[in-house]
Amino acid sequence: MGMNETPAADRVHIGFFGCRNVGKSSVVNAVTGQELAVVSDVKGTTTDPVMKSMELLPMGPVVIIDTPGIDDEGELGAMRVRRTRQVLNRADAAVLVTDVTRPLNPVEHELIGLFRKKDIPFVLVRNKADLVEGGASARPAAEPAPADPALAAGSAPVCTVSALTGAGIQELKETIARLVKTDEDKLRIVGDLLHPEDLVVLVVPIDKAAPKGRLILPQQQTIRDVLEADATCVVTKEYELRATLEQLRKKPAMVITDSQVFSKAAADTPPDVPLTSFSILMARHKGFLETAVRGAAAIDRLQPGDRVLIAEGCTHHRQCDDIGTVKIPRWLRNYLGFPIQIDTASGRDFPDDLSAYSLVIHCGGCMLTEREVRYRMKCAQDQQVPFTNYGITIAFIQGILRRSLGPFPYLQAELENA
Repeated sequence: MGMNETPAADRVHIGFFGCRNVGKSSVVNAVTGQELAVVSDVKGTTTDPVMKSMELLPMGPVVIIDTPGIDDEGELGAMRVRRTRQVLNRADAAVLVTDVTRPLNPVEHELIGLFRKKDIPFVLVRNKADLVEGGASARPAAEPAPADPALAAGSAPVCTVSALTGAGIQELKETIARLVKTDEDKLRIVGDLLHPEDLVVLVVPIDKAAPKGRLILPQQQTIRDVLEADATCVVTKEYELRATLEQLRKKPAMVITDSQVFSKAAADTPPDVPLTSFSILMARHKGFLETAVRGAAAIDRLQPGDRVLIAEGCTHHRQCDDIGTVKIPRWLRNYLGFPIQIDTASGRDFPDDLSAYSLVIHCGGCMLTEREVRYRMKCAQDQQVPFTNYGITIAFIQGILRRSLGPFPYLQAELENA
């Protein structure tokens, strides 16, 4: 999949971090080969994270994030530092740019500690090699800098470069490429559950909330994954599913439905045909399906007056019967039969403090990186708040979650234990 076809959430997100005036933006420009960041001798030129989707060899489609100086000062500086730290939640890899003419300072040591705490692979870049004798060189990818105590216990690579002359930049790009997951390391959406020549039926409702002229991202991605598995994909609307299945001469390997029509799809799909949803598959793809299944069981433990957070990874124009702010709250209250308080959050406004909530119900996360979804999940886990997602919640309250986990028998047992 090329640059233009790759969604931002599926690109490798590479964050460039560092103090002011270490040449961070110059290193970004040297690595990307573009004037992506404004460069100036004035401290604090970069005022907000700058994101750019691009093709970066040898990695392929990436999102480059240039962040403000982590040592910024004053009230406005504190806001910039907070935004810089937020980038850590969605970065797949980090590049810490430092000044080779001086030792690492306490702020840079703190950043290294954050990378390790959040399990973010990183490379330490010693910039301005043109100002010291010997020029630029790159250490091998698993060799720490012995003079830096903060790296002594780890295996972070260290590259010495000059953004001014370009020395060491190619070695730096190759080092960054070794830090990130390859496609082979990532979970498929559904392709690994299929065999060549399998038939898969997708149930895709077209309603007021559907984008004009196109399918929503999880549906597009699932179609692509089915085709890459050398299987056949049939797409139908919910009211045509029964007739579609009757016309097929071959039993489908699976029916995958939009969560909003789960009940209709379950009624029309024969019991011997595995049934699941795009939302469940996205939870698996993002790495939190097991947690989400356990979290759904907490719905039955809710009490009158409890607070539930419904969170979405994107911001979109809300329709009159919006899934996150209208449908799920209505279905949840009808299922429980008593009043609860429901808060909503969208985009980057996911709260760090979740202690007031008895449950977090998240969207499928198709517009978020795997790392950011996992970060949100871990925030909930650390505060002992159950965490689930839209599709699993809908299947649970409609009494069809166990069946919808048919492709994952081990999770059916997990649900019963929860």
